[in-house]
Formats: sequence, C-alpha cells, structure tokens
Amino acid sequence: MTGPALLAVSDLRVSFGRSHQVLHDVSFELAAGQRLGLIGESGSGKSLTALAVLGLLPDAATASGSVRLNGRELLGLKDSELAPIRGAQLGMVFQEPMTALDPTMKVGRQVAEVVRLHRRPAAGSTPTREVVLQMLRRVELGQAERIANSYPHQLSGGQRQRVVLAMALVNGPELLICDEPTTALDVTVQARVLTVLDQVLQRSGAACLFISHDLAVVAQVCSEVLVMLDGAIVDAGPVADVLGHPQHPYTAGLVATARLDRVEPGQRLPVLSDFYPAQRSTR
Repeated sequence: MTGPALLAVSDLRVSFGRSHQVLHDVSFELAAGQRLGLIGESGSGKSLTALAVLGLLPDAATASGSVRLNGRELLGLKDSELAPIRGAQLGMVFQEPMTALDPTMKVGRQVAEVVRLHRRPAAGSTPTREVVLQMLRRVELGQAERIANSYPHQLSGGQRQRVVLAMALVNGPELLICDEPTTALDVTVQARVLTVLDQVLQRSGAACLFISHDLAVVAQVCSEVLVMLDGAIVDAGPVADVLGHPQHPYTAGLVATARLDRVEPGQRLPVLSDFYPAQRSTR
C-alpha cells in the first residue's frame, strides 16, 4: 500500500459467545482511492469483516482489536455515533438490492433520504431532487426522472443494484464497501454494473473494499487482494501475484477451481480438497 491508510484494521477478532471465535486477528490497510478485494468461500468471514468495519455486527457478536477510519477508532462507538459516518464517509452496497430498498417507497425518495440525513442545505446549494437525478445519471440510469418515480419492483435487477450504488455514493464517501454486489445478477447485467462501478469510482476517487467469491470479478475491479479462510487472512498482495502465482495451497485451489473454461471435455473438474484437504483450520 502506498500513502497513509484511509482504513486500518488491526487484530480484528469477532466471537459469538465466550468460546466461538469466528474472525482471527484480521489485519489490513486500505489507502485513499485503492481497490482491495476480499475473497474466499462462503462462510470464510468476508461479510462478517465488512459488518465489523461498519459497526453492524449482530447483537450476539463481540468484536475486539482496532478499526480506524482516517485515524478515528470505530470499534466501540455507539450506533448514534456511527450513523453519521455511515452514508457520509462509508458507503455500502449489499448483495441483494431488494433487501436494501424499501418496496413501499419510490427510489428517488429513498436516495433523497440519504442526502437529507447527511447534508445540511446551504444557500445556493443544488436542490435535493436535482442531486438525486444527477446521481442516477452518474450510475447510467437513463430516464432518471422515470427511474426516480418508480418503485423497486418496477425496475430490473441491474437497475435496482445501480440505485443502491447511487445511494451509497450520493454523499461522496471516502470508502465504498461492496459485499457480493453482482452475485444475484446474470452475467451480462453483472458486466454492466461492474463497468458502472469502475467508472463512478474513478470519478469520485473513493476507495473500495470489494467482497466476492468470484476471482474473475475481483481481478477486474481490484488492484490488491486478500484471501480469507476460516476467519483469517491467509494470502495477500497484488492481484496479479496472488492469483497469477498463488503461494498458499488454499489460494491455488481457488484459482484452479475458477479456471473451468480451461478444462478439457471429459476431464475431471478440480475441487478445493485437491489442493487444501483435511488440514483445514480447527480454531
């Protein structure tokens, strides 16, 4: 990483109850404008790491260690203290847009609510409605007026996800966290959403923590990558190095199982246990 850390996570541990620890000393840094991928199997701890950063862990979970944004410690802050940070300095894009959007409210109003929560109107400032329409256009939603006046169920999956992206970026956050943002979309729509994400990140200069199990997507979006297994970081570095020349056997397994287009007809498909068998962590 070059430059000072925008986000610094150090020795992060998350436990449920007294003995069930699910994140183990997770440490990484993210600089302003950097795009960092976090990959691993389902259940490896990727989403839990994001929730810990955002202060959205379940009530039954306890976290220790350090999560600093611009030098300010976030762990231990009350929800009332975190709320102004979320949506202003931190933006979040979840996997399924229908769970992030209110089905009873037009999407333009939902984006406007995010603006009003985190911005104080000033004399001569752009009206909130125009801010909303400008943001919808930035995420390449044509006919922004029509989109703004639509309910979520009236939009396609790709349109809904771009609305969620607009909500996450409308206040110009320094860090955007994307948790499997294209998993629920078909391949064609996924490619379009990723292109839009790339463009708005370039324009805004926001850093991005991009969580996915799809190595090809991470390679397209990110410059650096972390590999997570059983709640711990087991590999880290530039995308080209980690995925092009994997050193950890688990990473090698992820890469091999992702290269299904290279498998000849009739050849047995590789599975993770070929590379990382029974010696999985027993923490």
